[in-house]
Amino acid sequence: MAGYPLCEYFDMKTFTDQDIAGMDPLARVQLATSLPGSKPISLIGTTDVAGQCNLAPFSSLLHLGSSPCLLGMVSRPDHVDRHTLSNLREIQAWTINHLHPAILDAAHQCSARYPKNVSEFAATGLTAHFHPGFPAPFVAESRFRIGLELVDIMPIPANDTRLIVGRVVLVQVAAENVLENGGIDLIGVDCLASTALDTYFQLQPLARLAYAKPDRAPQRI
Repeated sequence: MAGYPLCEYFDMKTFTDQDIAGMDPLARVQLATSLPGSKPISLIGTTDVAGQCNLAPFSSLLHLGSSPCLLGMVSRPDHVDRHTLSNLREIQAWTINHLHPAILDAAHQCSARYPKNVSEFAATGLTAHFHPGFPAPFVAESRFRIGLELVDIMPIPANDTRLIVGRVVLVQVAAENVLENGGIDLIGVDCLASTALDTYFQLQPLARLAYAKPDRAPQRI
């Protein structure tokens, strides 16, 4: 297409589905979780009916719509005890707490398999914060926090995972990080991204582009 650079071709390694199925399980997980590229990484805060809090890192967040404002996340198969999923079924609310560099190590430690009677807040030194009238705990140290009410838990039969759908009922972020166009300044709150199971990235702005139209070349703003 005129006006666009030519594609570059490289000597590329090809993985077939049979290759992937035959990989060492941990290597297969690392490959599979790298395929979407860098993704948002956040701590999901939940509690059960007895008040036992849980924190777990999730990188499977996705935007599902703006009216109503819906977000989704994917939970792995519950062949073993999934504290986040079981708490969601009990309380039907949860929090998304975006990460920044100062809390990265503690957040990563939350992926350890603590028993249900051990709160990751206590185990990692993070602080549980409860907003009045909302049952799930936020991470006080997070700079960008979201509260959601459960809408649906949808099974994905192909691999027995669950798509958890929630309606956004609370957003907490410093006023200075709310942009004039309504967006959140993710650079300003120092949000992190991740890939695979163990690699994290800081965001760096590249460009803003005007709304695309078929009769107009891309325009940077």
